[in-house]
Amino acid sequence: MVKAYCLISAAPGKTMEVLQKIKAIDAVKLADSVAGEYDIVTRVEVDSLEKLSKIVFGEIRVMPGVMATMTLIVF
Repeated sequence: MVKAYCLISAAPGKTMEVLQKIKAIDAVKLADSVAGEYDIVTRVEVDSLEKLSKIVFGEIRVMPGVMATMTLIVF
């Protein structure tokens, strides 16, 4: 099991819209809006690094309203 936190910067005024879309992704186990440099913190759990890459690059980063991400893999 691969676990990671994905920190997401949303476009101004788009945080709640992005948050709702993020919560709909099956691999996302937790998603919260936060204050600070990033707008959303998510916890992603998948079976492999390949699947993590597909979620981050294929679903989250391409989502309208997402400006940037930082992924932190849990050891």
